[in-house]
Amino acid sequence: MTDPQSVPPDAPAAPPSDVAAEAATPPTPSSPTGADVAATVVVDHVTKRFGDLVAADDVALTVSEGTILGIIGPSGAGKTTVVRMLTGALAPTEGKVRVLGEDPRKFRRRTRQRIGYMPQLFSLYPDLSARENVDFVASLFGMLFRRRHRRSREVLELVDLWDARGRRASQLSGGMQRRLELACALVHEPALLFLDEPTTGIDPLLRTKVWDELQRLRNDGRTLLVTTQYLSEAELCDHVALIANGRLVAHDTPEGLRRSAIGGDLIDIETVSPFEASALSDVPVVASSDQLGPRHFRVVVEDAGTATPLVVEAIGERGGEVDSAREHRPTFDEIFAELVHRDREARGEPDDAEAVA
Repeated sequence: MTDPQSVPPDAPAAPPSDVAAEAATPPTPSSPTGADVAATVVVDHVTKRFGDLVAADDVALTVSEGTILGIIGPSGAGKTTVVRMLTGALAPTEGKVRVLGEDPRKFRRRTRQRIGYMPQLFSLYPDLSARENVDFVASLFGMLFRRRHRRSREVLELVDLWDARGRRASQLSGGMQRRLELACALVHEPALLFLDEPTTGIDPLLRTKVWDELQRLRNDGRTLLVTTQYLSEAELCDHVALIANGRLVAHDTPEGLRRSAIGGDLIDIETVSPFEASALSDVPVVASSDQLGPRHFRVVVEDAGTATPLVVEAIGERGGEVDSAREHRPTFDEIFAELVHRDREARGEPDDAEAVA
């Protein structure tokens, strides 16, 4: 069907006949025997060097079963390097990696069949149509014709490529090719998914649809690691790993990262006439304040819901009058910038715009 020499390096290997029947059964997201249920993926202080370049610097994290981990950072931060070590494509220079209880470089074929991978680089068969690409990948995982036919249509409809199913992959636009690669990664319903920037080049409406599907898979008990440059997608993950300059800057829930960066909740306040926010320094619920303009300032509090009326009352007692007071939720661009700045400051490194671009 396809010249073996033309098979892309990221394409999955065909299962041998003795496991084909087993592979025909849908994979389940259960943990491997003897593995900790709470640690589907373990990255144990991993460093990866390419000569003098440190692409990943002492990265340590775990990924729980049935969760979405977003690995977020700018281009060149080290996200893809981490994913390639998790899939066995790269060996760590230092540290250890365990995925589904195994060393990725020594995966059993049965374990590989439980993993889906969408690489960052083009890895489709250009002479096959969109549907033929998906159908071929499904066949490699032992899916029988009827289920393969149904599932191929489902994933092509998910990524809005059903109407283009007869077009060759080489004739698709760059964004359509990314969507087709995502369909190929999802077709066999793997227990563990590695998606390297799956929404790059995809329009916002379709990006929302893709994330709905990823969250559905999570709700079914599957585990997903998703790298992205879109910091706004952090809100859609269960946990977020912020990476910059090869270092793990922070790893927490989206809300945990927000509170870590800000120190609590933010209340955005505008007054009728000029008011000095420093006058609130003795108010117990106010942790700190930032004057943004003569009548505009923000205060950090533990809980915005309970603190807002107390802050408004305190302003009135000090001769001010509040025009508006509302909770301010910083974007993940702001959170990322603050956490990267704090990391560089702690290491005594000069801060620069490129670190948070």
